[in-house]
This record gives sequence, C-alpha cells and structure tokens, in this order.
Amino acid sequence: MASLKELKGRINSVKSTQKITKAKQMVAAAKLRKAQASAEAARPYATRLAEVVGSLAGRVLVGESSPRLLAGTGKSQVHLLVVANSDRGLCGAFNANIVKAAKLKAHELLAEGKTVLFYLVGRKGRAPIRRDFPKAVLGMFDTTQVREPGFTEAEAITNELLALFEAGKFDVAHLIYGKFKSALVQEPTVQQIVPVPTPKVAVSDGAVVEYEPDEETILAELLPRYLRTQLFGALLENVASEQGASMTAMDNATRNAGELIKKLTIQYNRSRQAAITTELVEIIAGAEAL
Repeated sequence: MASLKELKGRINSVKSTQKITKAKQMVAAAKLRKAQASAEAARPYATRLAEVVGSLAGRVLVGESSPRLLAGTGKSQVHLLVVANSDRGLCGAFNANIVKAAKLKAHELLAEGKTVLFYLVGRKGRAPIRRDFPKAVLGMFDTTQVREPGFTEAEAITNELLALFEAGKFDVAHLIYGKFKSALVQEPTVQQIVPVPTPKVAVSDGAVVEYEPDEETILAELLPRYLRTQLFGALLENVASEQGASMTAMDNATRNAGELIKKLTIQYNRSRQAAITTELVEIIAGAEAL
C-alpha cells in the first residue's frame, strides 16, 4: 500500500498534468475557430473550380493530345498515396485514423496486384508507414518549421508531385487526409487527384458557353491550379481536424485527471485516517499499560 507521502506526491503530479491539459484544451479551442473558418471558406472555391473543370472536361475528347493530368499515363499500375498528417501529437486518434485509412487503401491496391508508393506530408505519419512499408516511401514533405501549412506549402507539394508524375514515377495518385466535420468528428478521406477525375456537374439549363481559347488549352492551365486547390483544401481541413481532435482529447484528459484526483484524495484520506486511528490505539494501549 502506498504511503501518505507517495499518495500526496501522486495527487500533486496529476494536478500539474491537469493544468497542462486544461491549457492545451483552451489553446486548441481558440485555434479551432480560425482553422474551421478557413476550411469552410475554402470549400466553395474548390467546389466551383471542380465544376468548371468538369464542364470543360465534358466538352473535350480525352486522348493523346489532352493534358496528361486529365488523360493520365494510360496505365494504372503504380499508385501513389499522398498521406497528410500533422506534426504535433496530443490530438487523440486523429493521425492514427489517417494512417489506418492509408494502410487499408494500400492493402486494397496490393490485393489487386498494384504497386503502392507513399508521399508523406507531416511528421506523425512517417514512423508507422515506414515501419510497415519501409521501401515504398517515394518522398516526404517537411512541415515542422511551418506554424500552419497553407497555400505556399500546397503549391510546393503540387510542384513535387507534378515533377514525379512527369518523370513517370507513378500512374495514379490518391490524397488521404482528415476532413473536418465537427470538433468531435474528423473523417479520414481518400480522394483521387491524379489523373484529375471528371467531377459530376449539374445538368445545364440550356445556356451555351463558348470558351476562348479552346477547352484543352484552358484545361492545361486550370488542372495544375485545381490540383493545388485540392491540396490546399486538404491542408486546411487537416489543421481544423487536428485542433478539433486536440480540444476533445484534452477535454477528456482533463476530466480523467479530475476523476483520478478524487480517487487518490479518497485513498489519501482513508490512509491518513487509518494512520491516526492506529496511533490513537497505540497511545491508549500504552496509557493502560502504565
């Protein structure tokens, strides 16, 4: 049984931990508002751009003369999984869920006889993926020096992916990230980004739209921008998801610490009462012996 001194030390230690988790929860709650607003503000632009790309792609016949981002390489053997994680922990199962989704997708592709490669964004997903797929990591993008990944990082990642695609390193690319639903729900999402899928577009109201220059020329300019937008949106969704998961995890940790403090305090009081009772019994027994 622990001594009174040990119990008191454990209580003080848990109280210190509780202060840290409470502070972390408040910081995450403050950051969540801004991150959520940024993620939600980017969604309409990404949706509208997808509609424009879909409208243009529906007017061209995909062939050898089409932009490679739309036509692809003509094969689907080598698949690149772009896995976007955060650089910080203390956010519950957020990173673990993204890694789990990436592994499930990888095993699904391997079962189909495909070759799977990884491009890792963020620090937290590196170790588990490199442990299970040590020779499959094609590249990594470091965001540890960035406070919050944004459009600059999305553009740099896009440029690297385009260079790898032009070099023939992969045929198909999938983006895996955490889509923000609420502070309690972050949904791991797998989305094909190369070749750019033709989004479903609402039926036209009969209006005739003429593009100048021709559609293929516009697509050649829009498709890299579309890819940058998708990566930018994924990074924003990841930031919001990370803060939401962190706030929830720290709230649970703070509550658990409070419950543990109560249990330790009860145990301390009982041990203290037992020690006092023992001392009283010894004093009384000594007095009676005299």
